[in-house]
Amino acid sequence: MVHPNCHRKVIILSAPSGAGKSTVIKHLLQEFPQLEFSISATSRAPRGNEQHGVEYYFFDTETFRQKIQEDAFIEYEEVYAGSYYGTLKSELERIWAKGNTIIFDIDVKGGVNLKRLFADQALAIFIKVPSIAELRQRLIKRGTDSLEAIDRRISKAEEELTYETAFDHTLINDDLEAALRQAETLIKDFIKK
Repeated sequence: MVHPNCHRKVIILSAPSGAGKSTVIKHLLQEFPQLEFSISATSRAPRGNEQHGVEYYFFDTETFRQKIQEDAFIEYEEVYAGSYYGTLKSELERIWAKGNTIIFDIDVKGGVNLKRLFADQALAIFIKVPSIAELRQRLIKRGTDSLEAIDRRISKAEEELTYETAFDHTLINDDLEAALRQAETLIKDFIKK
């Protein structure tokens, strides 16, 4: 049963790797108690201390494919052979049933698909860094990837930037404080509608 006063709104945040999306989402979840994070499903195994139903819903590949057959996902993607990520319809219903607004942290193509599905019910925000050179610097500073992996992320980011116009707003994360304030304003206006 869906909460009767619920407008079934969703907020979509997408960005090339290294643009600061996780930082923005963490801030918004603290500022707006009515926002709730949509937990994605994946066919990959848990890493480190990850737990089912906390970071992700973990399914083996066979179970994930079975759920696709059952039409259990609002969207999903096979990132590479046998490696799936998706959003369960049951997860959306769970959040809407409480009267909350869903916030998605999703890759750029997934973000475009969700915006197409939810149309005016969705606020889609694309976060980017001022330049590809700046993105490269950030990824190098992060120190988590080899130079080869960084090059892969950069070429993926270049492709992802071509989807920017499919989003309602672009946040340029040059000055983090300014970007957070801008994100807050966008969310406030959207929730009020």
